[in-house]
Amino acid sequence: MKEILAGHGSGGRLMNDMIEGTIRNILGPRSIQLDDSAVIESVTGKIAFTTDSYTVTPLFFPGGDIGSLAVNGTVNDLAVMGAEPKYLSCSLIIEEGFTFTELERVLLSMKKAADHAGVSIVTGDTKVVPKGGADRIFINTSGIGIFRGPLLRGEIKPGDRIISSGTLGDHGITVMSMRNGLEFSSDVRSDCAPLNRMIKAVAEKYPHAVKFMRDATRGGAASVLNEIVKDRNFSALVYEEKVPVKDEVAGICSLLGLDPLYVANEGKVILICDESYAEGIVSAMRTFEEGSSAEIIGTVEDKNPGKVYLETFIGGRRILPLLTEEQLPRIC
Repeated sequence: MKEILAGHGSGGRLMNDMIEGTIRNILGPRSIQLDDSAVIESVTGKIAFTTDSYTVTPLFFPGGDIGSLAVNGTVNDLAVMGAEPKYLSCSLIIEEGFTFTELERVLLSMKKAADHAGVSIVTGDTKVVPKGGADRIFINTSGIGIFRGPLLRGEIKPGDRIISSGTLGDHGITVMSMRNGLEFSSDVRSDCAPLNRMIKAVAEKYPHAVKFMRDATRGGAASVLNEIVKDRNFSALVYEEKVPVKDEVAGICSLLGLDPLYVANEGKVILICDESYAEGIVSAMRTFEEGSSAEIIGTVEDKNPGKVYLETFIGGRRILPLLTEEQLPRIC
């Protein structure tokens, strides 16, 4: 059988055949438990719990796909809090007519991403909707992480430094280019990656230096900074000359009138830390492939609280507002 049928979501033989023959076969029969709930090892103390849904178009793109995106996105949401990601769920909403070849490709990607991040996919659910009822496949992943160190949240103060773990806009520009059939450059690839090992190394070396950390997904780095300063007594100043952006991405953004500071990423974090530890944190990040282009990109200030500013190449300043809508929809 080459395509998903309505019966694959009915709870009958077709559904059981798909779960046993495809899903558990790829994700792991010892991991995907078929009872009403997954039974996992008991934990004590604080845990982090998150959930997210993924609806990207196209499903497959240079540097990743909806499967790796679903795993890495949830892993990173746990890691930026300071938790060690441990367990994920996987819920699939599949449109009738989706091919088994594509389903297997998505599942194999999820399995590879989970193994790389060191997490287990322990439970899940599958629904099949009629043709036209979804955009081929939607994935929801929930995750549990265990705190073995401090929560990566602290009191942000003027003088603190703003760090980007790497080049901005890679994922959003890649997906936009694929979606619209634009062949700008073969070097444009999504940054989709798990960041938990890099974040763990930073947290262990500088346990009390990190004030805030968030992965800059939808809305990009500028939106993250706006969320941080909103209704607070400080502002954020970003230095345009320090913002790492690949030449190809910068060129495409310039051509299309986009700002890379607002373009989505799937393998970058924005971090705020104590000034005296900023250089050390950047050095620690650069020892990892995911942080090889990390830079200090700005400073927390006490002027004009609640605002985010960009200091341009020529020395002027302009506000980076919170956008009303996304520049590029359906990015993740």
